Amino acid sequence: MIERLQVSHLRNLNQLTLQTAACNVIIGANGSGKTSLLEAIFLLSRGKSFRHHQPKRYIQHHQPATTVHAILSDDRTIAIQKQTDAATILRLNQTTVYNQSILTEQLPTLLIDPSTMDMLEQGSASRRQLLDWLVFHMKQGFHPQWVSYQRLLKQRNSLLKQTNSLNKSQLAELRAWDKGLANHAALIHHYREQVFEAWQPYFAKSSVQLLPTYAEQLSLSYNPGYDASRPLDEQLYERLNQDLQLGYTRIGSHRADVHVHWRSSSDSEGPITSTDTGVKLPALKEQAANILSRGEKKLLITALRLSQLPLLLESDIGNPMLSNAAPDAKATPVVLLDDITAELDDRAIDILLSTLAKLPCQVFITSLTEDVLPLINKYWSISTVFHMKQGEIFV
Repeated sequence: MIERLQVSHLRNLNQLTLQTAACNVIIGANGSGKTSLLEAIFLLSRGKSFRHHQPKRYIQHHQPATTVHAILSDDRTIAIQKQTDAATILRLNQTTVYNQSILTEQLPTLLIDPSTMDMLEQGSASRRQLLDWLVFHMKQGFHPQWVSYQRLLKQRNSLLKQTNSLNKSQLAELRAWDKGLANHAALIHHYREQVFEAWQPYFAKSSVQLLPTYAEQLSLSYNPGYDASRPLDEQLYERLNQDLQLGYTRIGSHRADVHVHWRSSSDSEGPITSTDTGVKLPALKEQAANILSRGEKKLLITALRLSQLPLLLESDIGNPMLSNAAPDAKATPVVLLDDITAELDDRAIDILLSTLAKLPCQVFITSLTEDVLPLINKYWSISTVFHMKQGEIFV
């Protein structure tokens, strides 16, 4: 849990310091710096912004860098400095470290904000990241495999972009990379599949709370991005000519996806029997995004994210949370809720807050007005309310 946070030169946050509690509410007008504060916490945890990937877009004008520093429980400290040229300095307990994953382990951060409410219609990247966030924190061996896979994939795609045909030496090099990709992909799929199976009942429970009318018709599926029953290198070799023409690798762990399906009531019970012929027809499965209204999609996405926290905190599969971290480290997940009243109705907000209040997590909530305070006070006997104006914060 964050106990003290310092932010320097991030957007309109010039020099900001605040003492935080288990529940923190930031109230202010648009442009006051509320979302920038959440962005700073996310940057510290993930090493990137959820708004722009280029540091020069969020570093204050005429400033060489932005710095975010936090004192966590047990007096642990973590800090990140991002420079305009994207150079990064990371520190854990005043010691320089060289992998962002080390800070991520110390500060698991889950974001629920308006920009994530379109993930069902977007490409697979955001849904894949949703699963990988869980896998990272629950499976110790996942991250090294993912890093190695990404490194080989980058080399392979670089070669594919250079030419439409390969000489013997290039082909031998590519086949060696493909073998490495296949080995990493098999382990990545193994970790993802285990966590995905553990996640499903938690999602089912969350969907009953937020979408009770459709809960029985909703289900998750995981696509590994390739035919996991066969070695990836064999499939890459079969598709080599097409990959050379396109200049990138079309299948693999980097194309994995999580889908949410919807079935009618009759479909959920099995195949449909035609009233005309008496023949059993195959069950109809449709993407939930094509069926639900925009408001229902928001509830569905909230259910997806909300269901991850109990699993992370309660699951006994594989390694416990923080299996990657020091034995004495005690990380508390941090949940960032940006302007939730703009995307969710009162019932959904009530369910979301009541669920979070029961979990050992720290919450940062932004709102345009104080209208959300009575609901927050219903579940947190003690919360800290901050008011923001032009990048400055007042208690």
